[in-house]
Amino acid sequence: MTTSISTEKQPSGPAPSGEHAPPSPSPRRRSPERAARLRRVGLRLLALVVLLALWQLVTALRLWSPLLVPPPSAVWDALVETSGTHDGVRGYQGHTLIEHLGISLRRIAIGAGAGVLAGLVAGVLMGTLPWVRVVFEPAVAFLRTLPPLAYFSLLIIWFGIDEAPKLWLLAIAAMPPVAVATASAVASAPASLVEAARAIGARRSQVVTSVVLPSALPEILVGVRLAFGIAYSSVVAAETVNGLPGIGGMIRDAQRYNQSDVVVLGLFAIGVSGLLIDALLRGAENRLAPWRRLS
Repeated sequence: MTTSISTEKQPSGPAPSGEHAPPSPSPRRRSPERAARLRRVGLRLLALVVLLALWQLVTALRLWSPLLVPPPSAVWDALVETSGTHDGVRGYQGHTLIEHLGISLRRIAIGAGAGVLAGLVAGVLMGTLPWVRVVFEPAVAFLRTLPPLAYFSLLIIWFGIDEAPKLWLLAIAAMPPVAVATASAVASAPASLVEAARAIGARRSQVVTSVVLPSALPEILVGVRLAFGIAYSSVVAAETVNGLPGIGGMIRDAQRYNQSDVVVLGLFAIGVSGLLIDALLRGAENRLAPWRRLS
């Protein structure tokens, strides 16, 4: 008995009018990473709106005195008044809000910048030379545990009440986190890479600059971010004495006169500018160590 097997060939031409071809992926389709970023931004904006609404509700219900918790409108009025000249009065104590903030940022850049450089040097030495780590690690840990105000009075006795004690305070506050992060990252550099570099005849300095520091760069940058955050949180303490002009000095002076709206405005200025600085540092981290995002 013979069995006939018939084979059907798929049509090679275009699909019939009643059928639709599967859609091809659009080149403009939003990537998952971009969608996740937009969701994060949306959640942060929603949280900000909720916080502002709760703030307005608390002040509208007068649960606390406006002297203690100023309404958002009062803070906005303080922003307008301190940003220009009104009724012959320029800003706050003769300087606008931007000028106060700019002077504080300059102090942070000089003081914290010096502390970061000192921390990098100390961290590299502590990570590469065991005897240096034995000698200096307790001192770095001791400085890290001290609050800034604990030694600010001593700095005033040593350097007076001008700029020097403020810069020294910020430098001392910024140095320990960088030193600790750098020493830990340098000490934990991949031994295989170090041995490979030595095997091809690299000198000790070349091993440090070409192998150890690149591998330690992500952790070092994290320490730098922490250092600037600590320095920014210490700026108010640094400007408690002769801090005008300066954002911390403005907050301190407004506190003396119970100007809570100016105090809240100064806190917002510090927080927003601090977020911008941290975003710049994170951008530098992503550019200098792009492999960190992929790990």
